[in-house]
Amino acid sequence: MKAGMTDMPKTTLHLQGREQRPLIAIDDFWSDPDALREDAASLRMTAIGPHYPGVRAEVPPRLAETMRRRIAPLLAKHFGLDPAPAVSEAYYSLVTTAPTDLAPIQRLPHFDGVEQRRIAVLLFLGHGEQGGTAFYRQRSTGFESVDASRLDPFKTALEAGVQAHGMPEASYIAGDTPLYECVAVQPARFNRALVYAGNTLHCAYLPPEVVLNSDPLAGRLTLNLFLFDD
Repeated sequence: MKAGMTDMPKTTLHLQGREQRPLIAIDDFWSDPDALREDAASLRMTAIGPHYPGVRAEVPPRLAETMRRRIAPLLAKHFGLDPAPAVSEAYYSLVTTAPTDLAPIQRLPHFDGVEQRRIAVLLFLGHGEQGGTAFYRQRSTGFESVDASRLDPFKTALEAGVQAHGMPEASYIAGDTPLYECVAVQPARFNRALVYAGNTLHCAYLPPEVVLNSDPLAGRLTLNLFLFDD
């Protein structure tokens, strides 16, 4: 597979919500995104873990490391992370779960971990309407991110909210709910990468017009890097 990156001609910094947490959107991130699509299509994708509503296959380590090094200067500048965290996981990901089949945990915004040095990188590799990624605020606490000090209050508020309002119906979250307020939606665009802190509350934004397909070349395909070290 041919690997390479553009000179990232359009890099946009967004400061989101009341907490003003940084998110970096990088358009035209990879010089040959079709090669990534073909690589994903050549792999056997399977369900990995209970949280992701679809199937995944591991990204080659050298590819993941090349991408990490590429964004390292941005992490130093906008997140104060120098050196950049290491790659902890890297996947091609394909949403395949029908809304009616979503598990309860998949109907709520989530965070990847409470650590300060945890970064998520999401590269959109699908064509057509792909939705995007949405970011949320827990209404009762006002939390838009969850660190170690906020974990217990967050869980307590979530349990109380579910008791009061019930679990969301089986559908992909798309906008405000009784428990969460949508802070921002970053739209998907082919070959656009989003870089954000992994402890922010977020969820895939999948309105009904996004067509789910089990073929990586036709469905909502992304490449996900999870960066973290102690």
